[in-house]
Amino acid sequence: MLISTSRKPSSKTRAFCKNLSHALDTDYVNRGKMSMRELQLKSNSLGLDNIVLVYEMKGNPSKITFFSNDGEELLVILGSVNTTNQRLHIKTSELSFKSEIPELDVLSDIFPINDSNDNYNENHIYVEKLEDYDDEYDDIEDFNKRIGIIHFYNRDGNDTGLKINIRKIID
Repeated sequence: MLISTSRKPSSKTRAFCKNLSHALDTDYVNRGKMSMRELQLKSNSLGLDNIVLVYEMKGNPSKITFFSNDGEELLVILGSVNTTNQRLHIKTSELSFKSEIPELDVLSDIFPINDSNDNYNENHIYVEKLEDYDDEYDDIEDFNKRIGIIHFYNRDGNDTGLKINIRKIID
């Protein structure tokens, strides 16, 4: 999986992308003036299967879009993120995945996950469901509610502080 950003990312967006690439042991590239096609070629040349683009609103990461190398949009997550300045200490070779939100089960195919590890106390990604998932929003307050959080746990079973706060899922 190749991680990149929108054209002119803020320092918060770059920090999140670097955290995510360390957590998943994947490649991160500064996009600059690269087109989507150039990102696909870069991903192919590195032998990677997917591309993740992180977009921002008002300088904060707000949209994460997952693409196949063919340019097919696999998943879009709208929300916010929490980053950390500390080392993550995630042993990516033993990384596992558990989700309480069925729409995000596809992440186990996108992320470099070791499906054979059933120990969810350490080295895992956990998608926690916070609210009932609803596509319809009555007002701005409903839109701003989080429906879930993607947590990243390290080799000691501790929450790393890296989180993706989910407000809406588009699949």
